[in-house]
Amino acid sequence: MDRKKELKEMYKQMKTDMGAFIIRLKTGNKYYLETTHNLNGKINSSKFQLKMGSFRNEQLQKEWKQCGADNFEIKVLEKLKYDEDESKTDYSEELEIMKTIWEEKLSEQNMVPYR
Repeated sequence: MDRKKELKEMYKQMKTDMGAFIIRLKTGNKYYLETTHNLNGKINSSKFQLKMGSFRNEQLQKEWKQCGADNFEIKVLEKLKYDEDESKTDYSEELEIMKTIWEEKLSEQNMVPYR
């Protein structure tokens, strides 16, 4: 029983990677950008939803189906570092700022977001 408690506590203390990732058509200039508190989990969830045809962005879902998964790239753009202050738990504001910065960078590269 102690081992189970120990594993639960270790899980609670685990820190997932936070940051921004992009899904983009390799041959075009369209992209889908998202920031998240759990990069690996959100990327896996997005891949699954796209594969199953249930992704929330209809335009991206349609092109994913037409062009095929091999014509898309899913890439981590930036990871957000945890604050040295261990008491900080909400990074929503930092993630929103990161998203805005990346939208500007991508716009400067003539990239167009899926709407």
